[in-house]
Amino acid sequence: MNFWGLSDKGSVRPENQDVYAVKIISDSIAVCVVCDGMGGAAAGNIASATALDSFMSFVERELTAQRKKRRAEIINAAIAYANGIVHALSERKPEYAGMGTTMVGAIIDKRHAMIFNIGDSRAYHITPMGIRCITKDHSVVEDMIQLGNITREEARRHPSKNLITRAVGTEQEVDCDIFELDINEGEYLLLCSDGLTAVVTDQEILYEILHGGDMEECCRRLLDIAISRGAPDNVTSVIFAQ
Repeated sequence: MNFWGLSDKGSVRPENQDVYAVKIISDSIAVCVVCDGMGGAAAGNIASATALDSFMSFVERELTAQRKKRRAEIINAAIAYANGIVHALSERKPEYAGMGTTMVGAIIDKRHAMIFNIGDSRAYHITPMGIRCITKDHSVVEDMIQLGNITREEARRHPSKNLITRAVGTEQEVDCDIFELDINEGEYLLLCSDGLTAVVTDQEILYEILHGGDMEECCRRLLDIAISRGAPDNVTSVIFAQ
């Protein structure tokens, strides 16, 4: 299993509220997660870091114990656990009120990935045949696209493009979407925050990953493209290659 990751505050934000983690559980199982915090200068950092740490510790404990649970059960339970911790913290401290975070991640077992998301951070499957967004954004503009009110290109410039409809920690309970995917040799899985996808197109991502050579340098080039276009948000990408 091969992973590469990079996170940066971008060109505008004073700090980076994105976080990511990759954990190799065994020779065949790995977990990777990207979170994009929201809720003010301090609260966004707290929300994303708390959710990531809580989720990863829960999943690692369950997978290491080799309990006979389906991956989907583990993911749902871990998200409920992380959501509860973030939400309770937001209610205890006034300065954290309303904080939350997006979350996108995957449990990868050999060539099979179980992918999950909450919010508008995304997972992409990239092959020599093209690029496909696996996840569906939980956002105002995505709902408008599905209703046929705006096009996907119009959504990139819409004034409500940063409004999400689902996040970890903002409510007592949260639902996540779960997808299953086979990743074959020569294929890639990209997890990223919306700081990347807001300014770099899917076709540009496809080109860089398929033709850019070294994946560590690919992460850097994707960041450089975002920065060259102003990078108004934090930018995070994690690439997995089979």
